[in-house]
Formats: sequence, structure tokens, C-alpha cells
Amino acid sequence: MLRSPSLRRPLDILFLLCCLILTADVLGPELFGQNGKTKDYALWYWAGQQVLHGGNLYPADVTQQFPFLYPPPPAVLLAIPSWFGKIPLYLVLSILNAVAWWYTAQLSHAMTGSGQRPSPWLEALPGFVTVTFVFDMFDLGQPNLVLLAMMLYGFWSLQQQRGWQGPWLAGFMFALATAIKVFPVAVLPYLIWRRQWSAVVSMVAFTGILLFVVPAPIRGFERNVAEMKTWYQGMVGTSSEKGFGQRDEQNWSWVNQSIISVTHRLVRRVNWNQDEPDKPPRTMNLIDVDYRTANWIVLAVSAALGLGFLAVMPRQARRTPRSDADELGILFCLMTVASPLARQYYFMWLFFPITVLIHRAAYDPRPNVRLGTWIALAVAGILMLLALPPFPLVLQAWGNNLAATTVLAGALVWHIRHPSVAASPDAAAELKPAA
Repeated sequence: MLRSPSLRRPLDILFLLCCLILTADVLGPELFGQNGKTKDYALWYWAGQQVLHGGNLYPADVTQQFPFLYPPPPAVLLAIPSWFGKIPLYLVLSILNAVAWWYTAQLSHAMTGSGQRPSPWLEALPGFVTVTFVFDMFDLGQPNLVLLAMMLYGFWSLQQQRGWQGPWLAGFMFALATAIKVFPVAVLPYLIWRRQWSAVVSMVAFTGILLFVVPAPIRGFERNVAEMKTWYQGMVGTSSEKGFGQRDEQNWSWVNQSIISVTHRLVRRVNWNQDEPDKPPRTMNLIDVDYRTANWIVLAVSAALGLGFLAVMPRQARRTPRSDADELGILFCLMTVASPLARQYYFMWLFFPITVLIHRAAYDPRPNVRLGTWIALAVAGILMLLALPPFPLVLQAWGNNLAATTVLAGALVWHIRHPSVAASPDAAAELKPAA
């Protein structure tokens, strides 16, 4: 069952204290600093003000750099708190992150399929492990934590709510996440494969409504369509050897640990330090192929991962709450690294896979499996720690977070292929009393 924070629980008080400190990190520079809060917060205020005053979100020339990389709907949403000023906007974004952080943990524990209520320390462990990612969410003002909570709530609705409400609510949450930051659209093929037709229809319908209908009364239908076209051409249609998505200096550099970027760095002579043009170029390729061949290698790797995922997914008759949790954990791993741009904070989405594996490590009846799962979690944790400042950037160029994601996904694959006897469908059937 989902619950709210309680002042009677010491760890809940610690959570609230952390949220206050992180919110102070956002509001403090704006209230007391000379230059105000930096990072993406000023951009969100600018986008909201553009909507309020009828300004353009994107330059007319798609070859120019876009200040705002998102579709129009997020700017429309940002306009509401922006009307009250910077401080109210920043406070609203901080509250959204705090609420998303809490319910990400609540939903993750509720969906592990272990059937166990974790102890307070075990409940808090995924939050401790991913706290650096959470700090990035508050400090940068990025929405990935909110998107994660939306996706988890969508899947929770699919599992818990009967009738049409669950799938349609799930589809709306998936559509809202997609309209804000496009990479969650990767959930759609999964829904199709699992024949969640109501959720598929809902997601497609609400995505269209959010992208084209909701902004129309404010921006005008024709103008909104024109802006969507400009955004698509600038963000999707400009892929080239130099880069993609309006941020060429980041695409092949160490800051991006997506499958696309790491693969290109490994098979093509590209400068992984290109976001620092004042420093000498640095390469790390194992082979040297052209851009076109590198894209074919990316396609082959992606296809292998997708087909491998389909191969390990149990048939409908063999599904259990535990296997569903393992399956969703793998899905979240793949969605994280399949995004063309996967910066450090994108790996906030590992919260759910980590939570699932913590439950396996704590509650699996097999001692050796528990030990092996703790070891896998420790290896993934060490790999993620390599992104901290004391370590050289080349470790991120080699994909330390991508490697951690691979370890987590591999452990979940093992669990989904080797369920405990008590968790298997056959065991559940044998426990049923005879008619």
C-alpha cells in the first residue's frame, strides 16, 4: 500500500529534511545570490514567459541552436507558475521533484512482486543509493524524476485498477511523460507486444491531444503545428556525423552514455572531449569505421538487445507479479540507455531496477541467490561511483553508468529465468486446494 510521509518515522523526517535542503539549493541563489539560480531554471522561466507573451519558442532557422529543446506542451505547463514569477516557478518545480521522489520509492517497493513490506532501512536504501541523481534533479531542474514517477504510476495503474480506468489512466501518464520529454515513447512497443491495447490506444490518443490540442487555445492551432514541425526538424531531422538534437558538442562526448554515443566512441574516431574545445582531442575507438557503418553497428546492437528482451520475457501463462517486476526493471534499463542522449541524471531511472533487486537480495529463499544479487548490486554501485569528481572523465567516456545498467539488467534477466520455486506459476497452482 502507498503511504504518505509520517513525522513519527525518523527516516521519513530525514527524507523531508533532505527535500528542504535540496529546495534551499534551488531557492537560495535566487533569493540571496547576485546572479540568481543558474542551470536550467532560467530556461524554464524564459519558456513560460515566451508562452505568456506570445513569443517564439524556436528560431525560424532550424540550423540555429534552439535554447528550448522540448516540444511546446512543457512550455505551456511552465507558463502557469511562471506567471507568478521565478520564485513560485522554482518552488513548484522543487515540490514536484520532492513528491515524485517520495512516490517513486513507494511505487517501486509496491511493484517488486516480492509480497514483502520492507523494513525502514531497506525501504530507504534505493533512495540512498541514487541520492546523487536526485541532487541533479533538484540542482539542474530536470524533469526525469517526475517522468519516472509518471511511468511507474502508469504501470501501477495497469496492475491495480480493473476495467477501462487502469489502462486509460496508464496511457495518459505515458503520453504526458512523452509530451514532456520524448524518450518515454519507447514504452509503446512494449505495450504493443504485451497486447495492452487499451493502454496503447490511450497513449496514442492522449499524446496527440497533448501535442496538438492542449497548446492550441493558447498558441493557436496553426502556430502550434508550425512550432511542432520546427521542433521536429531541429531535434530529429538534423542528425549527421557532427551530432544530433541541437547539441553537437555533447552527442559524442563523455557526458552522453547512451548506447548510440558509447558505440560511436568505440567504433569511430571521435573526440570524446569535444565539449571542451580548448583541450586536445581525445579518442578511445577500438576500431575505425565510417559514420554510416557505425550507425549500422548501433542498429545491430539495439536489435540484439530488443530481441534478447523478447526472448527472456515469459509467456502470458507463465507470468507472475515477480516476473512482471523483473520484466519492467529490464524495460526501464533499456529505456534509459536507448535514449539518444543519456546524461548522468538520466540514470535516475535505475531506481526501480535497483529496488527490485534489493527485494530479491533480501527476500529470495535461496541463500546463494541472495548473496549473488547483493554482489551484482555492489558491482553496479561501484561502477556508478566512478562518475564522481575524483575519478577521470575517461571512465564516463567508456560508459561506467551504461556498464552499471548492463549489470542490473543482467541480474534481472537471471532472476526472470530462474524464479524461486515458491514464486513459480506451477508452485502457485499446486498450492491451490483440490476442487
